Amino acid sequence: MKRLPGVLALPAALALLSFPARSQNVISAKSGLIHYVEGRVLLDGEPVEPKPGRFSQMRESSVLRTEAGRAEVLISPGTSTALKDAFWRRGPWLAQSSPAGVFLRVGENTELRMLSGRIADTRLELLSGSILIECAEMLKDNSLTVSFRGTAISIREDGLYRIDADPPELRVYNGRAVVEAGGQVLTVKGGRALALDGALAMRKFDSKGGDALYRWGKRRSEYIAMANLSSAKYLHDAGIGWRSGGWCWNPYFGMFTFVPRRGVWYSPFGYRYFSPREVYVVYEPPRRAVMNAWDSTPRYNPNLGYATIAPTPSGHSGTVASSAPPTTASGSQSAPLPRDSGSAGGRSR
Repeated sequence: MKRLPGVLALPAALALLSFPARSQNVISAKSGLIHYVEGRVLLDGEPVEPKPGRFSQMRESSVLRTEAGRAEVLISPGTSTALKDAFWRRGPWLAQSSPAGVFLRVGENTELRMLSGRIADTRLELLSGSILIECAEMLKDNSLTVSFRGTAISIREDGLYRIDADPPELRVYNGRAVVEAGGQVLTVKGGRALALDGALAMRKFDSKGGDALYRWGKRRSEYIAMANLSSAKYLHDAGIGWRSGGWCWNPYFGMFTFVPRRGVWYSPFGYRYFSPREVYVVYEPPRRAVMNAWDSTPRYNPNLGYATIAPTPSGHSGTVASSAPPTTASGSQSAPLPRDSGSAGGRSR
């Protein structure tokens, strides 16, 4: 009976060893990795079925169609040979440096075609429905363009963007987009909406509100920010060089998360994404300081320490809205995992 724990541990050890073999299939040098789906989603007419560690990939001319479902697609995931080698040495974590980090979220009853999956020049065509684009990092040498009925929409900055086919409209919650249509070139900035019906009329809109697609995108952004914490800590502890922002596979959450190169990136929804060098503010205890030269006994001084992150309004630990600065530690609550398998614009500060 004493050997039973070792016997029970054997399947878990074998599962851990086999995890990297499954995860290698998610490495992609192209844009269009279908990261998460819920409900009925089709790729080139075939249902997308989520499997742990395995993701479908959009190819050039591929059509992604949602019916009673939604999908999250990673744009410009990129690859890094050094990080792939580190993955095989260090265990079931897959890290990828990335020249850009963009989450494309596809609403219900939407059809989207991939025109070019090149990392430096990703081009898509919206055929019907609605998409929400959360851009974390867009470098100057890279581009993301969405075409819609002869109109080309180029995403130029980190931010949050929405494109609807009915009624045809571009909304820029924050960031900047350049629109080319009918020989005209217009720049649309945060808080502005542009009609895509030929008139190209611009108006202001309430960038704080949203419908079901907006709320779903916010929830996905929160989940990914929750996964960021342990991923950033892993990269720091493993000593993996993180030369640019990018994706890191988190086996605990069963999905990729975005890890910025440095500082803390704030998503348009207010959640924080920590870099490996900044995540210490979450995990380390407050500092202790020497009070004076005559008394060298270290004593806790709250004015010299720092506060860890506070819970979100929904009660989840691990993320915090930028409108609610951290005040107290929140280690007593645990972060719930997303129930579905397979499966975040902002600035670093």
